[in-house]
Amino acid sequence: MIHTINFKGRLISLEKPLIMGIINVSPDSFYAGSRKTDIDSILRQADQMLTEGADILDLGAMSSRPGAEIISEEEELRRIIPAIISIVDRFSDSIISVDTIRSKVAMEVINCGASCINDITSGTFDYNMMSIIASNSVPYIMMHMKGLPADMQLNPDYDDVVMEIMIFFAERIHRARQAGIKDIIVDPGFGFGKTIEHNYKLMRNLEVFKIFDVPILAGISRKSMIWKILNLDAEGALNGTTALNMYLLNKGAKILRVHDVSEAKECITLFNQLG
Repeated sequence: MIHTINFKGRLISLEKPLIMGIINVSPDSFYAGSRKTDIDSILRQADQMLTEGADILDLGAMSSRPGAEIISEEEELRRIIPAIISIVDRFSDSIISVDTIRSKVAMEVINCGASCINDITSGTFDYNMMSIIASNSVPYIMMHMKGLPADMQLNPDYDDVVMEIMIFFAERIHRARQAGIKDIIVDPGFGFGKTIEHNYKLMRNLEVFKIFDVPILAGISRKSMIWKILNLDAEGALNGTTALNMYLLNKGAKILRVHDVSEAKECITLFNQLG
């Protein structure tokens, strides 16, 4: 089945995989190259990503790196609202997703022009989130995470990581459908409450999530699951990211969430040629 996603009346087909470009409007995200804290740099990054082929821009104002604390709602809004307004004003045709765990922030950014919400807690942090998504008819990206960023990597443990995430999504998707959410995207949450071994087992079995008949998003860009294996750091993890993105496309990923749009575009172009 070929999915389409409705971004506020704009239907986007997933016959071919999409690229989501990451713009962090926070000062402490794990990859320094993604940090854009002033409007000029945010607009330059958006322009570059759209020019290189990003289908969606994903903005986040609160770092979710391992060990990160949850910032105040006021601070999150202070960071994210000017960024959304500026991008909408400069790039009116762009599709903007916002990475947030709060329903009030979701409501505010949708009112400012965002057309998708990316929630790393799948509505478990803020139980009003799903009703806000449903009432505004925007797509909802639901990610799996064990714990919260502050403690998720302290000692992640599973009997069967794939089965436990399957059960999690079965319950969350059911709840989202009951709430009236039409467009759902699932993200298995590589690096969020998972060891390196968990991440690679999840990657090897990514195709099992097709059973939910919703698009799968994969976000492995420059993560430690890559650079620790290669004895590098986040700065040196681009080649490894591209290699694993091709593998994830073969496993059924329909959206790649990346820091480096041009390389992801080349990866998808070659993948499409193989098909």
